[in-house]
Amino acid sequence: MTAPGHTLTTTPPLCVADDATFWPWLSSPGFASLPNPGRTVVILPLAGLADWGLGHPLDAEETVLTHVLRDACRLVVNDRKPLVVPPLRFAFGADSSCAFAVDQPTAHALIAEVAASVAAAGFRKIVIVNSSPWNEEICGAAARDLRVSRGLHMFQIHLSAIDLDFHPARSRNRRGLQTLLTSLYGSEPEPSESQATAKPADWGDESVSSLPGPAVSLGEARTEGAATLSAAAGRLAKLISDIHDRAPLNARITPV
Repeated sequence: MTAPGHTLTTTPPLCVADDATFWPWLSSPGFASLPNPGRTVVILPLAGLADWGLGHPLDAEETVLTHVLRDACRLVVNDRKPLVVPPLRFAFGADSSCAFAVDQPTAHALIAEVAASVAAAGFRKIVIVNSSPWNEEICGAAARDLRVSRGLHMFQIHLSAIDLDFHPARSRNRRGLQTLLTSLYGSEPEPSESQATAKPADWGDESVSSLPGPAVSLGEARTEGAATLSAAAGRLAKLISDIHDRAPLNARITPV
């Protein structure tokens, strides 16, 4: 819908993605020409919405996840290129401080539903690439259940494993994550002083609070963030390639 007298000249992207590997951009003939769908790795991104105390918007997880995934897909060599479905944005949230959160059964069912659609198109290798600390166990449960119920070759990659951990207590690199976000958004985070008076969000046994001390400036963040993004994308590209090279499953697990 546009205002009278105005024409919409550009279409907002569905998400940040590598055009060559983004599932929605592939045509029906493109799918038909894939040489071996059974060996093709399909990536299912999962991102939550939350305030992580980094002074950046609620979609920080998806912003990091999609940029790292886009750059990783560009690094993977042609005969190992994956397909990436649009990110799942309705993830489990630890409490009401998460935005648009769903409960655990719903999050599990959503992953299973998308994976089933991917399997119906003839693909067997699915990688859940997850940015949310609160969804790591759910991803594990969903991957296990899909392996048993549908015979899919399931994998999980969490951003926390490539030093991009949003967890408020476990993370070893919150400042680096904040700096990466500053470079990706092109704006400095809200100063911590403006957040210090707010009551930290209650995440069960953990609490989210602002980072102490001044944030890295935008100019410095552009350089440091680029290095962080490049390193993370390289690690993710290697993992995707390794998963592609894994031999397909030969047997299906029969539930007892």
